[in-house]
Amino acid sequence: MKRFLAIYLGTQAALARSGWNELADDERTARRAAGVDAWEEWGRAHADAIVDQGSPLGKTKRAAPDGITDTRNTITGYVIVQAESHEAAARMFEHHPHFTIFPGDSVEIMECLPLPGP
Repeated sequence: MKRFLAIYLGTQAALARSGWNELADDERTARRAAGVDAWEEWGRAHADAIVDQGSPLGKTKRAAPDGITDTRNTITGYVIVQAESHEAAARMFEHHPHFTIFPGDSVEIMECLPLPGP
């Protein structure tokens, strides 16, 4: 089986499109609870494929030749899964709660390649 890194992306545009911040507090709380339940169900449905459950991600620092700086990106979390193919891994995320219930933008899935060596 191949391994794949899936990153959850969340943009300001997706947040605005979702109307999440305009929801009444009780409606947002109910949606959040439904989203957590759906995410947990997704995890149970794909438990055999999940290698590392991952987590939400916080603020970002950038290390570069010119030093360390604060920066921003759209990555909000990650998970590592295994699948027979890239297509199979991507299909796991069709209709994912990250963007069907929560105001997430998308999920990008990349194969984890072996390190080159002698």
